[in-house]
Amino acid sequence: MTVQAPGGAPALAAHDRRVRRRLAILLLLAAIALCGFVLDVSTGPANLAPGQVLRALLDPGGVGRGLASIVWDVRLPIALLALGVGAALSLAGAEMQTVLDNPLASPFTLGMSSAATFGAALAIVLDLSVPGVPQGWLISVNAFLFALLSAMLLQMLARLRGIAGPETIVLFGIALLFSFNALVALIQFVASEQALQQLVFWTLGSLSRASFDKAGAVALVIAVTLPLSVASSWQLTALRLGEERAASFGVPVGRLRFFALARISLLTGTAVAFVGVIGFVGLIGPHIARLLVGEDHRFFLPGSVLAGAALMAFASVASKIIVPGVLIPVGIVTALVGIPAFLAIVLTSGRRG
Repeated sequence: MTVQAPGGAPALAAHDRRVRRRLAILLLLAAIALCGFVLDVSTGPANLAPGQVLRALLDPGGVGRGLASIVWDVRLPIALLALGVGAALSLAGAEMQTVLDNPLASPFTLGMSSAATFGAALAIVLDLSVPGVPQGWLISVNAFLFALLSAMLLQMLARLRGIAGPETIVLFGIALLFSFNALVALIQFVASEQALQQLVFWTLGSLSRASFDKAGAVALVIAVTLPLSVASSWQLTALRLGEERAASFGVPVGRLRFFALARISLLTGTAVAFVGVIGFVGLIGPHIARLLVGEDHRFFLPGSVLAGAALMAFASVASKIIVPGVLIPVGIVTALVGIPAFLAIVLTSGRRG
């Protein structure tokens, strides 16, 4: 005897249409991110046509040495790192908004960026870091380790029975945010003028320190964490219905939140370590994906990755063209774009409440 699903063939056909539509949206987001990448490589003091960029990328030996050097040695690492950082921060924000059930949650609202800034400040101002680290990696390693430290503190809270709810974790994250901000202010107070200038520039967020090694490290972290996130997609989707209903479906909520925070810490720590503080991408990227593909995390998580990558690519382009001849830190650009979007989210959430 064959049991037919409720709604029968029409329901299955409607489901197939939704899946095809969401896949088409993901392909569109990928195309937009790719366009942003090509435009990022094309933009700079020596403006290049997209056709020149594509020829230089596909056949470096078939173009002039100067053009190949501009594309491969100068601009390509920046463009690749922009895509990777945007994807990493947006994926981290997507998971954080889900496991904390908070539309305003992002890696930077829970103290991770402040912890990374404190680690960078120790290296820049006091020259304190892990022994044996090469000089060029001191700031990045310190920022990464302190971002992980803040995430570990959040995870310790999540493991404590009875106080592992999302509201408590958010409050604890806000406490970390202000604590590390105070420590950074203390270091700034005793810093020399040169060290203070370097620290302030780092906190603005910049892609100028990009390299293939750093872009590869970010890509590796995404390649490791994204499959794990997608593997938990049905559990994360169930969690959007509420903790009690998710638990009734057999979802281990505490374990799910613990491993999600582990992935978030790795993604955030890696991204912040290489480019400094980049605000709002981890907040806005997931909301764009949610508007386009909905709450089904099989599509929402990849959509967040692509939306964040596209946002950072176009922010990198804007940082080069807002003031001709001046490379504005990309963190300023994302903040200028993100603040109106943030206010829109707050007002929308208030109306829904």
